[in-house]
Amino acid sequence: MDLGIKGKRALVCASSKGLGRGCAEALAEAGVDLVMNARGAEALEAAAQEIRDRHGVKVVTVACDVTTEAGQQQLIDAAQGVDILVTNAGGPPPGLWTDWNRDDFIKALDANMLAPIALMKALMPGMIERGWGRVVNITSQSVKSPIPQLGLSNSARAGLTGYVAGTSRQVAPHGVTINNLLPGIHDTDRAASLDGGVSKKEGISVESARAQREASIPARRYGTAAEFGATCAFMCSQHAGFMVGQNVLLDGGVGNQTL
Repeated sequence: MDLGIKGKRALVCASSKGLGRGCAEALAEAGVDLVMNARGAEALEAAAQEIRDRHGVKVVTVACDVTTEAGQQQLIDAAQGVDILVTNAGGPPPGLWTDWNRDDFIKALDANMLAPIALMKALMPGMIERGWGRVVNITSQSVKSPIPQLGLSNSARAGLTGYVAGTSRQVAPHGVTINNLLPGIHDTDRAASLDGGVSKKEGISVESARAQREASIPARRYGTAAEFGATCAFMCSQHAGFMVGQNVLLDGGVGNQTL
């Protein structure tokens, strides 16, 4: 399918690996020029060069921490005029409700709610002026099915979801859509880390830990960064202009909801 976005320009946050890299790859395959971001400059530039070589698109790299005000300003300066924004940042650490204090919540809000909002506020006015834009926020399956030990993430991402619900209806008349993409477990470094933790805790092999987790997923496997990226690219396409303020769950069927 021709996504109709060849020649557009996108900012993809945290895109040197994992789900962000999958989104960057899929957009580049569709002919979109990129501004790629990650904290590690070496890994970021290596990923960017691979995408340039494979897809022939222009790629600008910005090595910074998107959760900080300074990092956000670097990205905003480099990404002026983008047509597409894909926000992404790692989640806060797990724990118990008794573990977290005010500072912990402020850090979570800064990373997973306020950073995406800052980028949207800075870059959407240009989209509105041009009459076309796409924003996809990578959040989490926990927005629909809260995970008890991820209370910081549950709270911050729910706040972003509420912001998007209202804001998306205000910018839609101008040809700009905002939607959220909610990943479940995917075959990334994060999944490997989780499986390693289970392996150590339960005294089983990493392979056994993964098999246990896969058995709990109706699709009986982990998702891939490529299929996640393809979903993101469709949400950024010309064909998704009627999708407004939605939370698209991509979790292999783990979330058992009717809505």
